[in-house]
Amino acid sequence: MSQHQINDPLLQHSTSTFQPHHQDYLLTRIGIESKKLWYIVGPSIFSRIISYTVLVLAQAFAGHLNDFDLAAFSIAVNVIIGFDMGLLLGMASALETLCGQAYGAKKYYMLGVYMQRSWIVLFLCCVLLSPIFFFASPVLKLIGEPDELAEKAGVLSIWFLPLHFSFAFYFPLQRFMQSQVKVWPIVWSAVAALLLYLLASWVLVVELKMGVEGIVLACNIGWLVMPIILMGYTVWGDCRLTWTGFSVDAFSNLWEFVKLSAASGVMLCLENWYYRILIVVTGNMKNAKIMVDALSICLSINGWEMMIPMGFFVGVGVRVANELGAGNGEGAKFATIVSSAISLIIGLFFCCLIVIFHDSFGLLYSSTPQVLQEVDNLTLLLTFTILFNSIQPILSGVAVGSGWQSYVAYINLGCYYIIGLPLGILLQWFTDLGVKGIWMGMIFGGTGVQTLILLIITIRFDWEEEAKKASLRVERWTDEKFEAK
Repeated sequence: MSQHQINDPLLQHSTSTFQPHHQDYLLTRIGIESKKLWYIVGPSIFSRIISYTVLVLAQAFAGHLNDFDLAAFSIAVNVIIGFDMGLLLGMASALETLCGQAYGAKKYYMLGVYMQRSWIVLFLCCVLLSPIFFFASPVLKLIGEPDELAEKAGVLSIWFLPLHFSFAFYFPLQRFMQSQVKVWPIVWSAVAALLLYLLASWVLVVELKMGVEGIVLACNIGWLVMPIILMGYTVWGDCRLTWTGFSVDAFSNLWEFVKLSAASGVMLCLENWYYRILIVVTGNMKNAKIMVDALSICLSINGWEMMIPMGFFVGVGVRVANELGAGNGEGAKFATIVSSAISLIIGLFFCCLIVIFHDSFGLLYSSTPQVLQEVDNLTLLLTFTILFNSIQPILSGVAVGSGWQSYVAYINLGCYYIIGLPLGILLQWFTDLGVKGIWMGMIFGGTGVQTLILLIITIRFDWEEEAKKASLRVERWTDEKFEAK
């Protein structure tokens, strides 16, 4: 098999040449699917880890300034930026459905149009969300954060505005590239962002002594370079089939695009915001600074490891969308099985690492003994979170690739906010578990139940019927004026 065949997401069922009576049939088929999957997943994981590392290093820098700056920075990132990123990232995932299925159906010209529509929708959303950044301090006080922390976090939130607007262009460009399996430009843009961030941090924090505000400014500089590089590759690189220039056609069918983007946004936001609520609730507890620091360290480690299953989220979303767009439901099903198994094995490996280094991984962020002790106390819950998150994103990726985000949004709402969060609050109120009780209820009552429901739905999925629906969706979303091209 040539390298081109391995890299081609539209590889037409190489497994069909192997007959079921051969003993190595299944292993051969798994090997072929794994190559196609890892070609997407590997660079996606790498780029996500690198781009997320910018925020992780920023948090580590803040922690080594002082505990107050770490707590304020953590609240700004986990509450304000977390809310913002979750919504915009979710809305951009509509492109994974539309671009992925259009690419599978060889409607290449529509990918650029879809991306421009996403830019328009996300930029307008950024404008509407901007007041949250200017009024972050009173919002944080309203939800119970200590006044001093809320004031500082509010100032940092305003400094994060350039990062906020960069999301509107970076996320659609990222999805546009991923849907056509052009993943390496994303990797190199992330590497450039990390290097530029480190340079900017040195100049602003070490040389100019700007403190935590300098850290935020360095984050802005690092993230802004990524959409610039990806846009350059789109215009002057190897996207001739999928990018034909700016077009007024991007303004057509905007309402339909808004509805799908909103469904995607709600689906992923309900997931993304769920654990952010832990930071908010913890900020209202006694000894808030120590508890917020400890919890933010655990969630940061979880977020770092989460880049791996999120890579599989992207991989299975692209594979399922491409195969359904090409009319191959069985191929989409097999891609789901293989990606779920691999992600679960990797998740178990990292759970073991967390258990082994339970008393030392907190040193990456803080040297305060009280903070390190609280981090150690939360280790077991962190391992369960990592375990559930090794499966749940893959099932969500299937939803995105298939285009049934709205159904998952209802499931997420019920599991997370009707079962998980109330259960966690009850455990906090009626036991002496504190933050452990909240987290425990949210893991087992929310994430656990949601994962089980999505697993049952995926097992009972009619893949061939979904392939037919995908074909109809591609035709409906393809403008008639383009058909003549």
